[in-house]
Amino acid sequence: MSKAYTIAVLVGSLRKDSINRKVALALAELAPANLKLNIVEIGDLPLYNEDIDGAAPPAAYSTFRQQVRSSDAVLFVTPEYNRSVPAPLKNAIDVGSRPYGQSAWSGKPGAIISVSPGAIGGFGANHHLRQSLVFLNVPCMQQPEAYLGGAGSVFDESGKVSDKTKPFLQAFIDAYGQWVEKQTA
Repeated sequence: MSKAYTIAVLVGSLRKDSINRKVALALAELAPANLKLNIVEIGDLPLYNEDIDGAAPPAAYSTFRQQVRSSDAVLFVTPEYNRSVPAPLKNAIDVGSRPYGQSAWSGKPGAIISVSPGAIGGFGANHHLRQSLVFLNVPCMQQPEAYLGGAGSVFDESGKVSDKTKPFLQAFIDAYGQWVEKQTA
């Protein structure tokens, strides 16, 4: 592992105390030396509208696209809303994919971890997001799949990742480090 890869992390939940954001931060702490995880904020992106995305797109669009484009890979941490991804995350995907033929996503190795209080850990959101990533030419890590159910027990009373959850997150982020290394070689 000779290079540290910059990873754009998109968190699907905008809530300040989001469990998904806490998981993203925990993954950043657990990341192997070859990964540098940076959360790319999506909450201030205007809804995608081709009418405002012309010669002078909104500054938020340009900044977001540059942050994704300058990253080596992408990691999505998302809850499930109505068997799909939250609207802000879908909007970010759309903003990054435009203008047509200039997608910021293309070729970036990706991975998804879905986090939910439910027993199936955001399975629907995870797989719905994978459908979009296929179209965007984001090769997505297939294994290990990462569905984190029972999100209320992910952190202990002190706010640290629980002993039960830490090995799962560690295995996921270590595998992702290897995946990024293989895909960018």
